[in-house]
Amino acid sequence: MLFYSYFKTLVGKPVTVELKNDLAIAGTLVSVDQYLNIKLENTHVADEERYPHMRSVRNCFIRGSVVRYVQLPADAVDVDILHDATRREARGA
Repeated sequence: MLFYSYFKTLVGKPVTVELKNDLAIAGTLVSVDQYLNIKLENTHVADEERYPHMRSVRNCFIRGSVVRYVQLPADAVDVDILHDATRREARGA
């Protein structure tokens, strides 16, 4: 639940989601659920020459099980809050 809670705070911010098939999609985070499924708006692909069929996609839903990485904006990462939340979750487990 730690990642789910953290990603909910990033709604409305730009993120880049790299999928397991090496496709990287950047866009504005609209929503995330408990399975870490991600919905993006205003999307664009990092490598449009490699994935020309993705040029027309502007909104997408990404299943959480196909996500490799989520790149966050640098100003959205507060390391102290993440450390505290990790410690609280470790104590509760």
